[in-house]
Amino acid sequence: MLDADIRLEWFVSFLAVVETGSFVAAAESTRRSQPRVSQHVAALEREIGQSLFDRKKRPVRLTEAGAALAVQARNVLRSLEEAEAAMAPWRGGAQGIVILGSCPSASAAFVPDLLRSLAGSDPDIRVVLTEHAPLELDEALASGGVDLCLRPMSPKPAPSVASRALWAEPLVAVHADDHPLSEVPDPLPLAAIAAYPIVTIGRLDAPGAAELESYQAFQEHGLAIDAVQATNQPQTLVSLAARGIGVGVTNWLAAQSSDTTGVRVRLLESSPQRRVAVCWDTARALTPAARRILQAVSEARRPAGTIPVRAHKANRVESVVPG
Repeated sequence: MLDADIRLEWFVSFLAVVETGSFVAAAESTRRSQPRVSQHVAALEREIGQSLFDRKKRPVRLTEAGAALAVQARNVLRSLEEAEAAMAPWRGGAQGIVILGSCPSASAAFVPDLLRSLAGSDPDIRVVLTEHAPLELDEALASGGVDLCLRPMSPKPAPSVASRALWAEPLVAVHADDHPLSEVPDPLPLAAIAAYPIVTIGRLDAPGAAELESYQAFQEHGLAIDAVQATNQPQTLVSLAARGIGVGVTNWLAAQSSDTTGVRVRLLESSPQRRVAVCWDTARALTPAARRILQAVSEARRPAGTIPVRAHKANRVESVVPG
C-alpha cells in the first residue's frame, strides 16, 4: 500500500515516462533533470516494492504493477485537477495539467506557437506534449494517456472520439535532386510515382496503415504502391528519400518542418490532402483546463501553408508549396 506521503510530482514524472517511453524524454517534457525523474520513479518503486518498468526494453515498458499504478496515478491527478477546477471561480481561471498528444508534423509546425500563446493567456495550465504516431493516438485517448490530440482524420477515429477540424494540407512527394522524377513536370502524376519504391508515413506492418492518406491517394486511382520503408518522423522520411531509398510521400507540414537539402518537394496530381483535427474521447469528461486548451487550439492561428477547412475548396492547393 502506498504511503500517505507519496508526492504528486512522483506521479507526474512516472506518467511522463509512461507517455514518452524513456526517462530522457520524460525529463524534457516535464522540464526536469533526468536524474530527478529517475529518483521519482525509484521512490515509487521503493514504496510499492515492485519494479514499474522493464528497463531492458527500448522504449521502456510497464510491468504489470506499473500498468496498474498508471491507471490510479492518472485518477489521482485528474481528481486533483477537478478539485482545482472547482475553485476556479474564486481563483480567476482554469488550472491543472493537460496532456496533449500530437502527430510529429503538427508538433513541429503548430504546437510551439500554441504553447507560447498559452504561457501568456493561461499561465496556470501546464500543457504536457507527447508525440504519437497517428495510428496510436486513439489508443492514447481511450486509455486516458492524453486528454486531447492533434491527429489526421484518416484513418477514421474511434466512434467515441469527437473532433473539430483545424486545417487541410496537401500531400507531397519528396525525392532526391537527381531522381528520374526530376524530369517529370509538376504536378507529379501518381502513376509516375507508383513506378518507384515508396517511403511513406506510418509503419509497414501496422493494422490500418492502408487507411492512411498516402495509401488512399493511390488506391483511389487504382494504383498500388511498393512501400519499402515507413516512418513517423518527418526528417527520417526526407533523409531516406535524399539517399535514394525511395520516393517519400507525406504531408506538406512534415516536409516543411524538415531540412530538405538535397531533395525536391513536389505537388501531386489531383491534389490529395490530409485533414487535421483536434480530438477528444467523449467517454471521459474533459476537465475545465482541458476544455480551455480545446478552445485555444480551435482558435489558434493555423500553420503557414495550410488551408482552413471551411474554405479549402476555394483555395488553390498549388499556392501553398514553394516552386
